[in-house]
Amino acid sequence: QVQLVESGGGLVQPGGSLRLSCAASGNILTIYTMRWYRQAPGKQRELVAAITAGGSTNYADSVKGRFTISRDNAKNTVYLQMNSLKPEDTAVYYCNADLFTRATMSTQNYWGQGTQVTVSS
Repeated sequence: QVQLVESGGGLVQPGGSLRLSCAASGNILTIYTMRWYRQAPGKQRELVAAITAGGSTNYADSVKGRFTISRDNAKNTVYLQMNSLKPEDTAVYYCNADLFTRATMSTQNYWGQGTQVTVSS
């Protein structure tokens, strides 16, 4: 069974930092693009950052210069380093990845369960 499990969320003051992690597990043959999305109350889910298998990255304009996405292919893990956090960054953050699995012998899109990030004084 393939899973994406996020960790690292929590409560932080404005200006603070958090590091999110997302580990993929299961019978995975290849991990392609990995992404972080977020969804604030009453808002649509939005793409925050993405990283390809080759390491190319892209970011939402609202987080450029503050957030950094990275991955450790040996650990099947993607990270999101969040600095200079603002109250408007408060949301549930979801990991998303394109995975080629032995069970399906195809590439499919998977979601994690989400982790809450709250930025408040």
